[in-house]
Amino acid sequence: MDRYRTKQHRPAQYQRAALSQRRIRLILGFVMCLGLAYTAGFGVYRLWDVLQRTGRGQPLGVFWEAWDQVEQTFYGELPSPSERTYGAIRGALALLEDPYTTFVEPQPSKLDRDRLRGTFGGIGVTLWRDAEGRMVLSPYADAPAERAGVREGDVLLAVDGEEIIAETMVDDVRARLHGEVDTPVTLTLSRPPTPPFDLTVIRGEIQIPSVTWRVLDQAPGIGYLHVEGFTGRTSEEVVTALQALQAQGIAGLLLDLRDNSGGLIDPAVTTASQFLGDGIVLTELRRDAAARTFPVQGGGIATDIPMAVLVNGGTASAAEIVAGALQDYGRAPLVGEPTFGKGAVQLIYDLSDGSSLHVTSAIWLTPNGHRIDGQGLSPDVAVARDDGPQDVQLERALEYLVE
Repeated sequence: MDRYRTKQHRPAQYQRAALSQRRIRLILGFVMCLGLAYTAGFGVYRLWDVLQRTGRGQPLGVFWEAWDQVEQTFYGELPSPSERTYGAIRGALALLEDPYTTFVEPQPSKLDRDRLRGTFGGIGVTLWRDAEGRMVLSPYADAPAERAGVREGDVLLAVDGEEIIAETMVDDVRARLHGEVDTPVTLTLSRPPTPPFDLTVIRGEIQIPSVTWRVLDQAPGIGYLHVEGFTGRTSEEVVTALQALQAQGIAGLLLDLRDNSGGLIDPAVTTASQFLGDGIVLTELRRDAAARTFPVQGGGIATDIPMAVLVNGGTASAAEIVAGALQDYGRAPLVGEPTFGKGAVQLIYDLSDGSSLHVTSAIWLTPNGHRIDGQGLSPDVAVARDDGPQDVQLERALEYLVE
């Protein structure tokens, strides 16, 4: 029963021993704090500054006091230092009540950076889980995987000897396949009736197209331009697509921004500028700074062509910026459904362990001062999505252009 007594009831020798133990724990806690701070990407100088400012018994001390009790008494398995740190960061960020200020662990963060760049070192495959839970591959045309012998429908069993199990996440496998150009990665594949075999693929530069285009079969004079997201390659791809469509003599254009979740702001400004002669594309409001406007860039190559913009509930962020600018200037009607309503700016801070911190730092307004965040854009021509074989939203936009 002695171990459950309060301090004031302990004999002097126990108090001295307890004091010594507390000092040891304090030193160990400080060392652990240094290690965790390094893991999370904070410098030692920053941690020391925090310790100096908070002082013993203040919030940081309470944290370690509480965790000390967890380590001594918790029945289950304790999280690793990195898991503990990541959890603490997420818990603190949750207090901000902002869904877009987030912490992203190293592997998802790397995939996100690759997506925004529009290019990465990899083997060029699409991955998914089939109905039986197997990891299935589909190689890109003329990509390193296809050239090395990967076939459509091959089942991935392991990467560099690390087995793919039921709990393995698709994003984790994608991260393993990404890497420096000209480096090898060994795939263990299943292709019945052939026994499982290893195939080594040399990674190459994989480009992720963000834009597709064509002249519509049902309306030969109308070009169709679909922007899936705004990456570092989008500006160049949009210009290439417009030049190709104009070379085919189009008389109108459908810009499809449906299910475009956004991306980088600069390519969005460049894209909007292809269709606008002058003015601004958006206004950015920050907490402690004057409003900043993003002017239309000169030299747009499609400023006069009749057009309409397709939007839906998946049109968000930078895509809403483009749609809002074209709507405000009367350049093109929005056809479809109300947009998502994400008009907030996230600054992305890469931390030392490969993780990243996304912090909401500003909000966006359309040229007419309409706040996008939490409100979205209302279509000029409302058309609900239909699950039938026809794309009723596209058909209605075509009617607008040819009527």
